[in-house]
Amino acid sequence: MKSGVFAVLVGGLVALGALPAWAHHSFAAAYDMQQPVTVHGVIANVLLRNPHSWFLIDVKDASGKVDEWAFEAGTPSGMIRNGYKPNIIKAGTEVTIKGFRAKDASQKRGMLRELVTADGQVYGLFGPQENK
Repeated sequence: MKSGVFAVLVGGLVALGALPAWAHHSFAAAYDMQQPVTVHGVIANVLLRNPHSWFLIDVKDASGKVDEWAFEAGTPSGMIRNGYKPNIIKAGTEVTIKGFRAKDASQKRGMLRELVTADGQVYGLFGPQENK
C-alpha cells in the first residue's frame, strides 16, 4: 500500500474516532446560565441514555394549554451516583424542575439543576440535594 493512501486511511479513522468527542458539548454551549427557569408539571418520560439523560415534563400554562419541556441532565451513571435511581420517577409523577433556559428562548428546553417531587425529595445534577 502506498504511504499516501495509508496516511489518508489512518487520518480518516482518527477523524471518525473523534466524532463522539466533537459532538459532545458543554452545558454552557447550549444553555444560558444567567436565565434560570422553574417549571411545575407532570413527567411525560425519563430518558436515561448517553451522553446525557433527559426529563420530559408536561407543563400547563394559565389557560390550561399543555407544553412539553425537555430538561437535559447528567450522564445516567452520574445521575445514579447523585441519588437518582432508574424507575424511581415514572410518567405521571408531579415534579418541579429548576434549571437554566436554552440559549434559544423559543425552545421549551433547559438544563436541569434540580428536580423536586411532590413529597419534597430532591434530585440534583450536582449531587444529593436537600430541599431548601
